[in-house]
Amino acid sequence: MKTDDLVSLLATGVTPIDRWALAKRFGIAVLIGILGASLLVVSTLGMRTDLVQVSATATFWAKIAFPLSLIIGALMMVARLARPGMSSGRGGLLVSAAVAAVWLSGFYVLAVAVPSARVSMLLGKTWRVCALNIMLLSIPGFIAVFWALRGLAPTRLALTGASGGLLAGSMATLAYCLHCPEMEVPFWGVWYTLGMLVPTAIGAALGPRCLRW
Repeated sequence: MKTDDLVSLLATGVTPIDRWALAKRFGIAVLIGILGASLLVVSTLGMRTDLVQVSATATFWAKIAFPLSLIIGALMMVARLARPGMSSGRGGLLVSAAVAAVWLSGFYVLAVAVPSARVSMLLGKTWRVCALNIMLLSIPGFIAVFWALRGLAPTRLALTGASGGLLAGSMATLAYCLHCPEMEVPFWGVWYTLGMLVPTAIGAALGPRCLRW
C-alpha cells in the first residue's frame, strides 16, 4: 500500500472537532444548575417577601457577590481541567480570594460586635437547615456539570470532580440567596461555605469513578 493510500484510508470517516464543544457543554450545565436551583427555591422554599426592599442594600449584593465569585472561579477551573494534563489555573486564586474576603470580613464584624451578639451573628435563625438546603439545591447543577465533564477529557479526576462540585454548590448558593433571610457576613462564611463544601467533597470522591475515560 502506498503512503498516499494509507493516509486516505486513515482519514476516512474523520469528522472535524467542534471548537466550541467545551463552551456549549458548560453553558448548558450552568444554565441547568442555576435555573434548576432557582426553580427549586421558588417551588419548595419560597422567595424572601422583602426581596425588593433588601435588594436596594449593599449588603445584599455583597451576599450575592460571594457565590457569584465562586461560580466564576470554579467555572474557570473546570474549563481548564476538562482538558488532558491541564492545571486548575487562576480560577483557584479567585475562589481562595473570595473565601478569604468573606472570612476576614466575618472576623472583623465579630471582633467589633457586642460580645452578646456574636453567637446570633454566627448562627442566625436558619443555621440548622442552611447547609442542607444548599446541598439539596446543588443536585441539578451537580448532575449537569458531571454530564458536561463526562463528554470531555479530564485527567486530574479528583480535582476536576471537586471543582465541578464546587461549581454546583456555588450555583445552588446563588439561588438560595433569593430565599435566605440571613444578612450577617459571619453566617455566610460558616454556613454558606459548609453548604458548598459538601458537593465539593462528593465531587472529589466521585471524580475518579465517574470521570474516567
